[in-house]
Amino acid sequence: MFCKTNEAKVHYTKINGDKMQKFDLCDACAKEKGVSDSANFPIAADILFGLGGAPELAPGKPSGEEITCPSCGFSQADFKKTGRLGCSACYSTFAAGLEGLLKTMHKGTIHAGKIPSSLRESRDLAQRAGLLQKNLELAIAEENFESAARLRDELKDLRKKMDSLTA
Repeated sequence: MFCKTNEAKVHYTKINGDKMQKFDLCDACAKEKGVSDSANFPIAADILFGLGGAPELAPGKPSGEEITCPSCGFSQADFKKTGRLGCSACYSTFAAGLEGLLKTMHKGTIHAGKIPSSLRESRDLAQRAGLLQKNLELAIAEENFESAARLRDELKDLRKKMDSLTA
């Protein structure tokens, strides 16, 4: 709580590197700090980024000259005010500044995603089956029938395993 008199209704967490800071604000302090309602949650620059406000999205530009998105007209000032970008083209327009911002907020700038282990296993088995099938056809074309028989049996076992995953 900032005022330490009213009940905190807004709970805010700031992560900077490996340090985490939690803010508990009452409605009045949240309004004062620029944090309004959670459904339309603008970035409270004074809380998130310290005293200096939101980070510059267009580093290296002379002061007074501001970049705007050619697609939607969104500017850095708009980002500072809302904490959001206007359209997908904004990510390209403000790429240099966003990269630094994302690095401080997340572990990196590339989304790797997650995949359930069962789906990953079935995908890996399907890729392996495709490779075995290709090698089997090659062995038959080369009249290497011993290798072809071994590959056929391996492919048969692999397909049984794949069927057991989907059942």
